[in-house]
Amino acid sequence: MKELNKNSNKMKKILILVAIILVAVFIFIKAEIFIKEKTDETVNLVINNNNVTSRLKNEVKIENGIIYVSKDDMKNFFDKYIYVEDEIQEVVTTYEDKIASIGFESNKLTLNGATKKISAHAIKENDVIYLPLSEMIDVYNIEINNIEDTKIIIVDSLNREQIKADIKSKVSVKSTGKIFSKTISKLQKGESVIVVGNSDETEKNGWIKVRTQNGKIGYIKANKLENITTVREAENKTKQITTKINMFWDYYSQYVKAPDRTGQVVDGVNVVSPSFFYLDKSDGSLKDNVGDAGLSYIKWAHSNGYKVWPMISNAEAGIKITSTILNSYTKRQELIESIVDKCAQYDIDGINVDFENIYEADKDKYSRFIIELVPRMLEMKLVTSVDVTAPDGDPNWSLCFDRGVLGNVADYLVFMAYDQYGTSSTKPGTTAGLNWVETSLKKIIDYDEVDTEKIILGMPFYTRQWTIDANGEIKDRSVVNMMNVKIPNNVEKQWDDTLKQYYIEYASGKNTIKMWIEDGTSIKEKVALVTKYKLGGTSCWRKDMETSNVWTIIKDELSK
Repeated sequence: MKELNKNSNKMKKILILVAIILVAVFIFIKAEIFIKEKTDETVNLVINNNNVTSRLKNEVKIENGIIYVSKDDMKNFFDKYIYVEDEIQEVVTTYEDKIASIGFESNKLTLNGATKKISAHAIKENDVIYLPLSEMIDVYNIEINNIEDTKIIIVDSLNREQIKADIKSKVSVKSTGKIFSKTISKLQKGESVIVVGNSDETEKNGWIKVRTQNGKIGYIKANKLENITTVREAENKTKQITTKINMFWDYYSQYVKAPDRTGQVVDGVNVVSPSFFYLDKSDGSLKDNVGDAGLSYIKWAHSNGYKVWPMISNAEAGIKITSTILNSYTKRQELIESIVDKCAQYDIDGINVDFENIYEADKDKYSRFIIELVPRMLEMKLVTSVDVTAPDGDPNWSLCFDRGVLGNVADYLVFMAYDQYGTSSTKPGTTAGLNWVETSLKKIIDYDEVDTEKIILGMPFYTRQWTIDANGEIKDRSVVNMMNVKIPNNVEKQWDDTLKQYYIEYASGKNTIKMWIEDGTSIKEKVALVTKYKLGGTSCWRKDMETSNVWTIIKDELSK
């Protein structure tokens, strides 16, 4: 009896185990069916020969033949700065030399200021915004091929190289560059493929990555290809200036005529930035003081091979008017159109945006202004350079800049590396000590992640003479041009190896005079940072403050 019970228990355990296995198999089969059905219904998106489907935040939608991609995915694959502009209730997107906006109700697209009718508009479903990608091919300069049989949408950038090849003989397309890997497609002799490229490893083993006509991406043996042809060349984007930037600001009041530089040649300089443009203090509109003198200035610059990037200043308008402009999409666009028109009118080569004294709260709005401006400048093949201060400091003078965004979008980010101790300083100090300049520069490079080749190092052609009374209070902090530095005969200048500049201190009556000197020696130390960090070049504030030897010093250092 005991043996019978023992056998019975064993049978029960076996039956239970079988039941568990059967349930598990059933669940697995159901899961397989579910997964397969889900996969079969998923639209795959291939962008520039990369299947990005697994990276999509939202599935691609196709309605009435229109291909919709979510704004979040557009941000990931096309425009990292895409946003909804509340003022006009439209999605604004920029891409290279294009700025576009599209609304949620009307089937229209505004592209670089011109409006055209399209077949769809932006939609919003469950708090997700979708854009009709198939109606925006001109914005992103793409072509789209919807392969309905394989549920694959192929997006190709028209500015990228494309290589086609023909199949020599029947061949299997493999998932990896290995003979025993999964076959994802079979091709017949005469069919064509897009040659995607290779890793070193697969190329060494004789495999090449291809895209089939139905959108599948895999590997075939390279010897199976013939008639390899480049059907589309990559767009060749050349810089306006291929050497290091050697620029100076030519500053003067907006109420003063441009200086007469006739007969002058500044050794090594390739860019000049005269004070042509400013925002009006009444309404923030763009004004200029070019006139006949300015036209002569442009002619002089171009005849000497200099590019002209006039400065646009907001100093006249002030912080409140600047805020009003930045916080209105319509006003930003009006200002941008004015800038574009002025550039065309005066045949200039670019601009230098020098907006200072901005509310910290307007940081993102200022970034948007530059984001929206750059495509219109690129459309005209003009350069946009943007001035910024050191990363640490006053909210309205330093914290108001998103240097990462500005440096990424603009052609050049001009770091005004001076006024370390300036008009608001409570103690005397240097205008630009090398240690402070380098530390600030490294923050822009490392923290803000600005491409070093885009950074122009702004250097001062001036210093300050500090007058300290018997109580240690600052009586005066007057600006002294480099060319006007005077050292009394009985005073010996001292070298500061940390600041990399000379320092003097002496008694004047009951007061003490202190000065950290900017000269050819300190300038040379600063220019050396261009080579050390592979920067885009230098700019100097400002012309007519310098000693004659600095231009040779800058030229020689930049040539290293």
